[in-house]
Amino acid sequence: MRKTILITGATDGIGLETARQFASYGHKLLLHGRSAAKLKAAQAELDTETTGYLADLSQPAETRRLAEEIGRDNEAIDVILNNAGVYKIPDPITAGGLDLRFVINSIAPEILTRHLLPKLAPEGRVVNLSSAAQSPVDLEAMAGRRRLDDFEAYAQSKLALTIWTREMAAKHPDGPLFIAVNPGSLLASKMVKDGFGVAGKDLGIGAEILQRAALSEEFASASGKYFDNDIGQFTAPHPGALDPGSSAKVYDTIVEMARTLSQ
Repeated sequence: MRKTILITGATDGIGLETARQFASYGHKLLLHGRSAAKLKAAQAELDTETTGYLADLSQPAETRRLAEEIGRDNEAIDVILNNAGVYKIPDPITAGGLDLRFVINSIAPEILTRHLLPKLAPEGRVVNLSSAAQSPVDLEAMAGRRRLDDFEAYAQSKLALTIWTREMAAKHPDGPLFIAVNPGSLLASKMVKDGFGVAGKDLGIGAEILQRAALSEEFASASGKYFDNDIGQFTAPHPGALDPGSSAKVYDTIVEMARTLSQ
């Protein structure tokens, strides 16, 4: 059955590679990017129905605008793939003192998904890109009151997203599904090349598991679970995601920051 699939960060790397896999099955794709030229090129390449959406997810108000635009254009969405993310960037701190790793990797998915939840059927899926890099979340750092190095900020932002995934699944037991996936370590994305200085492994490894998480029966009962593609199975995330008290605080902080920043 043909699905309508939203992919953030869809103009290069694993986002574009995953879009190629979806396109090969004829699905309708809603592609997000922050470069008009790259978005146009991605749409031209894919042999399926596409709609392109421009937005800078480092600006929460723009993320909300993006969500509103997508919501107006589409009566129903089957899958949201929160793929867009950043690691090592030249200026990671916003004018307001926030770390962009948290803003883009953790808070933007909340803003976008929360607004589009009414468009998702109970059997719909929200697939969030986690990582093997996970570290306990410092709420002071998330709020911009403490600075972290690049790797720590990235690892904390990815655990925060994994916690948010688990909490959203618990709060929506009747659907849609919320699934966190580590698509594979050191894949050949720009993020890996810039951040680690290595060519990386075949992006198809990650694209294939994201396509499965979004559509396959294998993941139909996986809401709230974490899939680690480095070992090829569901497993427990970092212990920092398993404590109910701290997880609730992380979730509440993401929701509240998303609400206030996107107004």
